[in-house]
Amino acid sequence: MNITVDGRAVPAEEGQTIGAALHAAGMRSWRTTRFGGRPRGLFCGIGVCFDCLVTVNGRTSIRACLAPARDGDVITTGAAE
Repeated sequence: MNITVDGRAVPAEEGQTIGAALHAAGMRSWRTTRFGGRPRGLFCGIGVCFDCLVTVNGRTSIRACLAPARDGDVITTGAAE
């Protein structure tokens, strides 16, 4: 199955989170901090922090480490802003 991330097709496995799919595709960061512009992506991996936020199918502030990847999902990241 595939998800679309910032206009790019990214493969995902059944049962994989969006964060895991991004990491497997070589994406280590997809947004930056408000102050300082430091890169952020997966950090805790268990939904405690908010470093991996993405927009999924128009829903904002979704933690990529918790959200299951579904075929056809459209993801936008802070990198696209």
